[in-house]
Amino acid sequence: MSKLIVAIAFLSLNFYTYHFMARSAVIPPRELFASFPLRIGDWSCGRNEPLDADVKANLGATDTLVCQYLRDDRARVIGLYVGYHATQVREEGGGSDENSIHPPAHCLPGSGWDIIDSRTVPLDFDGLPDPDAKAKRLIIAKGEYRQLVYYWYQMSGRVVAEDWQKILYVGYDRATRGRTDGALVRFTLPFGRRGDEAVEKEFREFAASVVPLLPAYVPN
Repeated sequence: MSKLIVAIAFLSLNFYTYHFMARSAVIPPRELFASFPLRIGDWSCGRNEPLDADVKANLGATDTLVCQYLRDDRARVIGLYVGYHATQVREEGGGSDENSIHPPAHCLPGSGWDIIDSRTVPLDFDGLPDPDAKAKRLIIAKGEYRQLVYYWYQMSGRVVAEDWQKILYVGYDRATRGRTDGALVRFTLPFGRRGDEAVEKEFREFAASVVPLLPAYVPN
C-alpha cells in the first residue's frame, strides 16, 4: 500500500509540475558536437559518426557525439558517446517518452550483452560541475568478449548515475528553471587480454581529459 501511495503522489507531482508550473522551455546556448576535439592527448577519432535518422529519432537526442578514439599506436580503442537532449519532454519535441534519455543498462541486454557486474561509483575528475558526481560502472560480456562501461547523466550542473534521479531532476528543473535538457555520457573500453586495473587506469586517464570539455556542449 505504501508503494502505491508513493507512486500516486509522484505521478500527481509530475502532472502538476509539467502542466502548471512550467509552460515554456528554456534551451540554454551550447557548442555543437561538430566542434568537439577529435584529438585528445594521445588519442584520435577519425570523425564523429552520424547516427541513422531513425536511430536518432528513437533516442530523442538533439545532438550526438559518437567517436572511436584510437591511441597513436592503434593498439587501444575507447568508445565515447555523448547524447545531448535539448528537452526530455514529449510535448516539447523530446522524443518517444517524457524522459527520453535511454538508460544503457536497459538497452545492453537487448543488444546481446550480459551485464556481469554493475555498481554505482563516485567520480573525482577535475572539471566536473558536481562535487557529488557519481557514475554507473558496468562490466559487460558477449561470449568471451568483455568491455568496461562507465556512464552517467549530466544535466543542469549535476552528474548522477541513477535513473530515478534523472527522472526527478527533470521534473524539478522544469518547475524551477524551465529546463529539461541533459545528456548521457558513456565510455566503452574493451578488455582484450588485459586485467581490470589496466583498463580502469586507461579510462581514468582518458576521461580526465574529456570531462573538462563537456560543459561547453552540455550546459551547467
